[in-house]
Amino acid sequence: MAEACCPASCGELIQGWILGGEKLISCPINWFSCVSVSEGIPTLHERPRMRQMVNLLLDYWQMPLELSSSLRIEYQSTIPLAKGMASSTADIAATAHATARLLGQSLDSTTLAQLCVKLEPTDSTIFERLTLFDHLTAQTQIPFDWQPDIDILLLESPQTILTEEYHQQDRHLRLLRSAPLLRQSWQQFRTAAQKHDNYRLGEACTLSAIANQSILPKPCFGQLRNLVEQTGIYGLNVAHSGSVVGLLLNSSRHDVDYLRWWLDQKKILEHYPILHHVKLTVGDVR
Repeated sequence: MAEACCPASCGELIQGWILGGEKLISCPINWFSCVSVSEGIPTLHERPRMRQMVNLLLDYWQMPLELSSSLRIEYQSTIPLAKGMASSTADIAATAHATARLLGQSLDSTTLAQLCVKLEPTDSTIFERLTLFDHLTAQTQIPFDWQPDIDILLLESPQTILTEEYHQQDRHLRLLRSAPLLRQSWQQFRTAAQKHDNYRLGEACTLSAIANQSILPKPCFGQLRNLVEQTGIYGLNVAHSGSVVGLLLNSSRHDVDYLRWWLDQKKILEHYPILHHVKLTVGDVR
């Protein structure tokens, strides 16, 4: 048996029209999908994309496809589905590495990215570093040598959005209209990475979230921006193709209990009834 784990994401740090096309930088967090692959009879409970990844890998390695029917996939994941938290990317990436380990094959992140996008739009959580990524073609991969130390109060909405259906929508014109804000966001992100500045990072994320309001609006967004201003936390980020929102902060400097109280008093929790205190983490498959 071989095992692998891949992190979830609290939406994206930034996403939109950057460098001539839609790209993103995911926000990997300390919440994982763990997959084991072993020799045995397949279960009835595996997720379809996992088996598709196994078959894709066998084809890539030029192994007999019949081998798939003798591989058993099992998983453990509590990552919410269809919320913009990269649950599917975590599933298929972990499956890929577990399969590679079982079969004695190597699998680098560039190859993994190229295989994942053949199945679905893919989050950049598959890379160790924060990476600007073309999640549709994998042709752009620009890593940053900086790992911010940031806590996130993740606001989970009951609303679900299927990524595949979202990407079937014609968003081209709205993406182009929001491009000026994304240029500012991209510039701020690069400056933040260069100077290791969490506040600039928060501003980059907030700018990208503002731009996304014209594409996939989040409830109570204006109030949440006011909360950022009032409390001096770093900023906020959103799932650009999902429903979660992240408040970016330092739990040793910012009062998380006050944030929870404020969200309750302003009735924000009616729209985001579940809160998770998570941390921005290193990406890549373990």
